[in-house]
Amino acid sequence: MLLCGPTFQDTASAQPGIPSAASAGEATAPWDQRANPTAVEADAWFDNYLFRDGETLPRLRIHYATLGTPHRNAHGAVDNAVLVLHWTGADSRTLLSPTYTKALFDRGRPLDANRYYLIFPDNVGHGQSSKPSDGLRAKFPNYDYGDIVDLQHKLVTETLGIEHLHAILGMSMGGMNAWQWAETYPDMMDGVMPVVSLPITVSGRNLLWRRMVIDAIRSDPDWKSGEYTQTPRGWVQGFGVLRMMIDSAPALQQEIPDGAAASKFLATVRFQAERVDANDILYSLKSSFDYDPEPGLSRIRAKLFALNFSDDEFNPDTLRVLERLVPTLQHGRYLVQQGTPSSPGHFTMTRPDLWARHVGEFMQWLGDAPSQASLGDIWPIPVSAGS
Repeated sequence: MLLCGPTFQDTASAQPGIPSAASAGEATAPWDQRANPTAVEADAWFDNYLFRDGETLPRLRIHYATLGTPHRNAHGAVDNAVLVLHWTGADSRTLLSPTYTKALFDRGRPLDANRYYLIFPDNVGHGQSSKPSDGLRAKFPNYDYGDIVDLQHKLVTETLGIEHLHAILGMSMGGMNAWQWAETYPDMMDGVMPVVSLPITVSGRNLLWRRMVIDAIRSDPDWKSGEYTQTPRGWVQGFGVLRMMIDSAPALQQEIPDGAAASKFLATVRFQAERVDANDILYSLKSSFDYDPEPGLSRIRAKLFALNFSDDEFNPDTLRVLERLVPTLQHGRYLVQQGTPSSPGHFTMTRPDLWARHVGEFMQWLGDAPSQASLGDIWPIPVSAGS
């Protein structure tokens, strides 16, 4: 759930709103010599924003990127928009890295940006959106997953003027937000694909690791009630334990065969942790405590395809949550992809090359013709409920 994304350098400035076809599609991404669209970044501003707990922020920014060109139907409505949602500690730049672009968004891939209008928000508390580390620190308003989804909805409907989404794809926290979208706005999308997330309240191991990281930060004398001047050691040390839980045991066994490899791994972990502001991550982890979509699953009307990985220790398949709940949906399907010695457990979400084919299957289920890269490479999606 926590990963510092690579720096995204191929951006263009833009004003809020849907970019023109020219601004969205003329440049060529450096990792592909073909004329793929280039991303356009912008900021949406909301004055005197009221959070669900009653706190307000005089001026709230949601940074976002778009990739591709909006297509309008005969009624003038955009009909090819896909919302792509990041995980805890990530942002739009993470998802616009070459790793994701090559697997998902390039020409002929399942979410080909020449075909779809892709929207990548930085959630509140993340990336270049408003967050505690901007200056308010521990005085920043408390937000929860409901607020995150509210702001995503305002971005889509008010800033971009889009009334209906073709699809939503979300990973980890983004997958949890996708479940919330499906039941909060049941008629606003054709399909939803949550990846490595479960439609149950944050509990068990998933709750414990969050509480442990929060406690490690708050109990550290260096934290100083959020007014620290250097990264609290409790966060850096806690992140090491967290990374050990995130990665699968076979992947770690392969990656760390000796002491030298262990030292390299721990140095990388420390580097990653020091790039993340402790207040930002503390707020983000606390925001998940309101998440509990299970009571509202009957409201979901869109097609929903849930993808998990068998070696994900955060959302263990042994709980049989998807097996129990997805069949209750009107149009629900799920797949638990088997792990391999090289698949990194929960972090398999950061290897879209390992699961992009299932995104292609999902888009075909929505009625889209298969992309060129998917021809002859499609597995039938296991059906666990009505289609």
